[in-house]
Amino acid sequence: MNSSTRIAFVVALLSFFVAIGGIAARTWAQNTGRDPAQLLRGTIDIHVHSDPDNVPRSIDGIDVAKLARTKGMRGIVLKNHYDPTAGLAYLARKEAPGVEVFGGIDLNLTVGGMNPAAVEHLTQVAGGWGRIVWMSTFDAENQVRYSKENRPFVRVSSGGALLPETKAVISAIAKHQLVLATGHVSAQEGLMLLREARQQGVQHLVVTHAINPPIEMKVAEMREASSLGAFIEFVGSTLHSADAQQRMTRIADAIRQVGPQSCILSSDLGQKGNPLPPDGYGEFLAAMAAKGFSQREIDQMSKQNPARLLGLQ
Repeated sequence: MNSSTRIAFVVALLSFFVAIGGIAARTWAQNTGRDPAQLLRGTIDIHVHSDPDNVPRSIDGIDVAKLARTKGMRGIVLKNHYDPTAGLAYLARKEAPGVEVFGGIDLNLTVGGMNPAAVEHLTQVAGGWGRIVWMSTFDAENQVRYSKENRPFVRVSSGGALLPETKAVISAIAKHQLVLATGHVSAQEGLMLLREARQQGVQHLVVTHAINPPIEMKVAEMREASSLGAFIEFVGSTLHSADAQQRMTRIADAIRQVGPQSCILSSDLGQKGNPLPPDGYGEFLAAMAAKGFSQREIDQMSKQNPARLLGLQ
């Protein structure tokens, strides 16, 4: 098989798997007898990527807020790995009134890593819509080591103890009643952060896509995080992929062991080529319904729990 033939074969194989993933997503929705669009109404997606960004995105922050309003969603949180999004949330609320749009800050190298001054600034941006502080994601030591990259990273702990600057960040989160999200730190570091946050009086905690690499929390660790008052986030991403069925099964199994009362469903969408965040989120909710979760449980994980996390009534 020559090079051109091999490339054509690989492209055809990938296209086949994407098609199978798309069929599976539609089948999940059909099997529940529930329209993803109906499941979306009143929901809050706490993990939405959008333009402007340094990588291709499928939609910008203002347009995704407008789309969320069209779909009847209650709110979204705009996330960016390298730029704070409180200002974007302010503009999106002006352009899409009626939708609760929040932003936050991801403590990667571009904002100084574990930098309490950056957290303080987030709270001073017009509107006050900066709500979530993600511990480092792509620049986290755990992520860089997992990816086997040779580059600078952000450290939250050393020798089994949190660094003073990490504790200072947690203090700023507690002072302003913000949400602490664990980002891409290791499962063990995430639990350390949650314990310290509880000691400092942080009221709003979430473990960022706990089951996903590079975190890969075990169920026992998720339960411990839940006992510390944290919600456990599960993200749907795209259901138009070859591994979608397997991922949905793993997520559903973990949720049953942790308990829906301690879980939040979100999309983690906005990547170019993937479904738009509200559309993919609706498919994810339908997939969970197809896995046997009741309407009450889905509402709890997509409406009540995200509202509690964000301090909404």
